[in-house]
Amino acid sequence: MNIVGRSPLGRLAGGTGFYLGIGSYLLFALFPLYWLIKISVTPTQLLFSEGITYWPSEWTLANFGSVLTASNFPRYFLNSVIVSIATAAVVTLCASASGYAFSRFRFKAKPAVMFVLLLTQTFPLVMIIPPVYRLMAPLGLTNNLMGLIVIYSAFNVAFATFLMQSFFDAIPKDLEEAAMIDGCSRFQALRRVILPLTLPGMGATLGFVFTAAWSELLFALMLINSDSQKTFAVGLLTFVAKFGVDWGQMTAASVLALIPVCIFFAVIQRYLVQGLTAGAVKG
Repeated sequence: MNIVGRSPLGRLAGGTGFYLGIGSYLLFALFPLYWLIKISVTPTQLLFSEGITYWPSEWTLANFGSVLTASNFPRYFLNSVIVSIATAAVVTLCASASGYAFSRFRFKAKPAVMFVLLLTQTFPLVMIIPPVYRLMAPLGLTNNLMGLIVIYSAFNVAFATFLMQSFFDAIPKDLEEAAMIDGCSRFQALRRVILPLTLPGMGATLGFVFTAAWSELLFALMLINSDSQKTFAVGLLTFVAKFGVDWGQMTAASVLALIPVCIFFAVIQRYLVQGLTAGAVKG
C-alpha cells in the first residue's frame, strides 16, 4: 500500500480508524477491571436494589476494610506472595541452566529429553492430581506451602526451559568463544558475557512463572486444607456461602490481589519488555 501518495483525507481517515480500533480494544480489555472496582466500592444494600448502573449512587470502602481486618485474606496474600516468588526464582534458575545446556551442548539423549519435557505439558491437570497427591503425602508435602512450591516448579520448568533455550539460541556462540579465547573458563564466559545478555529473557520467564503460580487454583485447592496455608485463589472461595455470595468482599479481595502483581511487574518491566520483543528484529 502506498501510504506516501494517499490524500490528507485518506491519511486522516486511516489514523482515525487506527486510534478507534485501539480505543475499542482498550475499552473491551479494561471494562472487566472497571466493573470489578465498581462492585467492590458499592454498598452491599445497593448491589441488588439499585440494578445495573455505571457507578453506584453511593460508594464505600467498607468492603476493603472488612477484607483486611475481619478475614484471613492478609495471610492468604502473604502465602501467595511467598509461593509465587519462590516458584519464579527456582524455575528461572533451573530453566536458565537447562536452557543453556540444550542451546550449547549436543548429546545423544537430547531429543529424548526434550520430547519428555514436551510430553509433560500435554497431560490435563485433573488427571494427574490423584497420583501427585499419593506421591506427595508420604513426603509430608501436602497442606504446606513448600509442597505448592515443589509442584508449581515441577510443572512450570519444562515450558520455561524451552523459553530460555530460545533466548540462548539468539545469542551468537562467537561471543562466548571469544571470551574463552581471552582466558575465561566456560563458567566465567557464561557469568560475564552470556547472563547479562539473557537478563531480558530471564525477566520474561520470571514474569510468566510468577503469574502462573499466583493465579493457580486447582493444586492449591486439592493439596491445602489448613486455613493458615491457603493462597488467595483458594481464599476467594470463603466468600461463597451456602445460600449466597458476598460479592462486595470478594471483588474487594480481588482488587487487592492485583496490587502485588502490579508491583512485581513494575519492578521487572524493563527486562520483561526487552524479553518479549527479543528476536523480533534481526540484523
